[in-house]
Parts: sequence; structure tokens; C-alpha cells
Amino acid sequence: MEETKKCLEQTKESMNSALVFLDKNLQKIRAGKASPKMLDGLKIDYYGNPTPVDQIATINTPDARQIIIQPWERNMLSAIEKAILAANLGFTPQNTGELIRINVPALSEERRKELVKMIKQEAEQNKVTVRNIRRAANDQAKKLKDNGCPEDEIKKLEADIQKLTDEMIVKTDKIAEQKEKEIMTI
Repeated sequence: MEETKKCLEQTKESMNSALVFLDKNLQKIRAGKASPKMLDGLKIDYYGNPTPVDQIATINTPDARQIIIQPWERNMLSAIEKAILAANLGFTPQNTGELIRINVPALSEERRKELVKMIKQEAEQNKVTVRNIRRAANDQAKKLKDNGCPEDEIKKLEADIQKLTDEMIVKTDKIAEQKEKEIMTI
């Protein structure tokens, strides 16, 4: 039926969004090499408005251990520097008066293990989100049943929702596993 297909499509869309969100969050966890993505989510006080750093500066990585931030307005240097320190990203910015240079330190074994723990927490949180989406979809299926949808349609829908949930959990594990390998590879 149309309602069951719609329910399954919405569920799939929500679960895929959860996977995309997980992937974005894991990209922020650094794997030892410099990347502008490390600064994603960093907001700078730009004339009273919290603004993403990439909207007020150019961010480059000249090599694997360095990030250079060149603000379009020189007076923003100290605000960017303060925001980086306040974000507690694990590195110290160096303000040269023209730009901000960040030397990304090599990861110690202890730090790698902490990052792997963070990855596992993110993955577990994603699994909880996927399960919550499944529960909402199953509730929606029960409402369809109460509205006169045939029971065999509902059973098939519930089975499809469970199959989709299982697939998303496997994909979550694969994404987390891949990021762990990246972190643990020296």
C-alpha cells in the first residue's frame, strides 16, 4: 500500500541522515594529519554574530602537519585565536600578525586510544538514533494498522523496517571501523 511505502521511505531517509551526520562528526576527529575540517563547527565572534571561521578567513594546509588561517580582516586574528583556544581542539595557534599558524602535533598512543573511544561513542550514539527512528516507524505502522491497513502489510512493513535498521547498524560499524583504522595507522 501507499502508506506503508511512504513510511518505509521516510524511515530510510531519516536513517541515511543519521549516517551522514555520523560521518561528518567523525571527520572532525583528526587522524594525525592537518585538515581544514578540523576547524568545522568553530564559530568566531564576528561583530557580535557567531560566524563559522571559513566564512571570515581562508584556511589552507600547506603540509600534513600545518593549518594556516588567513583572515580577510586583520583585526579578526585575535578573535580567531581565542576561539581556537576556547574550543580545546588539542593544538595551540600562533598569531604572526598576518595569519594564524597551527602546528598539528603527531598523535601519541594515548591520544589515539582516546580518539578511538570518541569514535566508539559517536557510533553508539548513532545506533541509538537509528533505533529511535525504528521505534518511531514501528509506532507509525501501528497507527496504520489501527486505521484499517491489512495486518499482513503491517507485518511486512515491520520486517522491512527491521531489515533497514540492521543494515544501518552494519554501515555504522563499518564507518567507525574505517575511522579507527585511520587513527591507529601511524
